[in-house]
Amino acid sequence: MSVAANEMPAAEDAAGPRLTPSRERFERLYSVVCDRICLLEYAPGERLSEEELAAEFKVSRTPIRRVLSRLEAEGLVETRHGVGTFVVDVELDHMAQVYQLRMELAVLIGRLEPIPRTEEDLARVRALLARCDELARQPAPDQKALARINMDFYKELRAMTGNKPLREISDRLYHLTSRVWLTSVPHLNLPDEIEVFRREVADILAAMELGDLEAVGHIRCSHISMSFRRLQRYAALAAASGTGEGGS
Repeated sequence: MSVAANEMPAAEDAAGPRLTPSRERFERLYSVVCDRICLLEYAPGERLSEEELAAEFKVSRTPIRRVLSRLEAEGLVETRHGVGTFVVDVELDHMAQVYQLRMELAVLIGRLEPIPRTEEDLARVRALLARCDELARQPAPDQKALARINMDFYKELRAMTGNKPLREISDRLYHLTSRVWLTSVPHLNLPDEIEVFRREVADILAAMELGDLEAVGHIRCSHISMSFRRLQRYAALAAASGTGEGGS
């Protein structure tokens, strides 16, 4: 999916200093490329061309190279000398410890300098809930649409996290695991996945409306745990049936 430079999402730096124009441009580039990887628009194993990305975003190769370098440090791409930069594959079996750490960190988002939610913030979460309802009403729901809502919801939780190191670590772990779910969801019951996710959004919204931000972290932890258990169950069933597709 092509996204023009002027269509890129605004760079986020919750509770942080205002970004310089050059830093904001870099963050915008990074956000678009990272989102594409997480939504499987750049498939595992796909080569990312510096030249093509630079041409698309109308920038020099230098910021693109910096973006790819950051993505490599975060484990999303790898550079093969003399060959190019490729999207890294991901498997559920390799993500167990990452999910465990995500669960532990989720509790902290409501404890370490959480940022109180404004009415504008709550309105955005309510809009996500409405998008879930609209998706559930569709005869054939789109898994990518659910993944996009999930990603937008994560960004709302990120904006609530006032502790910068916690945000940065949580970002990295979320990006590593988001593709595991997306590769598995075609084999899961998509309407059930929509309903489970809707409950998470609704429960967290209720906690936000009450101002109980510590409860937000506990709810998030519980749903990450349940999501991982569902993926493990699918992987076990797939292995038992001989499909071997779980979490790949």
